[in-house]
Amino acid sequence: MIPLFQLPDKPSVLLASDLHLGVPDFKQSKEREIRFVNWMRAHQDQAAALIILGDLFDFWFEYKHVVPKGYLHVLGELTRWRMAGIPIYLFTGNHDLWMRNYFPNELDIPVFHAPITTTLKGHPVLLAHGDGLGPGDHGFKAMKKIFTNPVAQYLFRWIHPDIGIGLANSLSRKSRYAHAITDKVDLGEKEWLWIYAQEFSQAHPEIEWMIFGHRHFPLRKSLPNSKAEMINLGDWLHSNTYLKISETGADLLVWKN
Repeated sequence: MIPLFQLPDKPSVLLASDLHLGVPDFKQSKEREIRFVNWMRAHQDQAAALIILGDLFDFWFEYKHVVPKGYLHVLGELTRWRMAGIPIYLFTGNHDLWMRNYFPNELDIPVFHAPITTTLKGHPVLLAHGDGLGPGDHGFKAMKKIFTNPVAQYLFRWIHPDIGIGLANSLSRKSRYAHAITDKVDLGEKEWLWIYAQEFSQAHPEIEWMIFGHRHFPLRKSLPNSKAEMINLGDWLHSNTYLKISETGADLLVWKN
């Protein structure tokens, strides 16, 4: 297991994912950003840590001297939490996988690019965004290999930011809406993450919860022949859901602002 920072002596660890800030337009994205910031402020006194399991942004790319403009409310609130001594951990998703060192260097927020196992409030857990896990989805897996290739990233960095970020935002929006239906549906036994969770549970029987983002529907489901549960965090585009982990258990909750 990968140990996280020493957590403050506060009641709960908070987890959220899939804000997709930037879509579908400035107004709706800003409203969603403010809603998330209000949620953070309402929970700061109780939070031992915040974990964002990917797709905080609908697109993110770090040039050598440039990052995408905007998002000052959420970046400012993340900074305020860190200055207050609250650990924050950020996972990349399939929409913001081009994060590099901006968050660790500027905001003191570690970035994880792959699933990890750790212990939160005494509970052993698996944390992952969820993209590319399990069987199938070969087209996406091939595309992700290209996008995560250092050569591809180096070549993209030579495109002027006004062109590169604009093009990437356009493609990202098309991808987001192309998957809008299946992202909100439980596919049952055919669910790739469900199959992955079962296989992972058999190999790691000590894990209590397998927590994912990516699929955009909130779900909590017991794994067969196991003490473990699979938890989908949902999103902030539609459900405004988050997970609160304490010593006594985990609660999948809805923020009603």
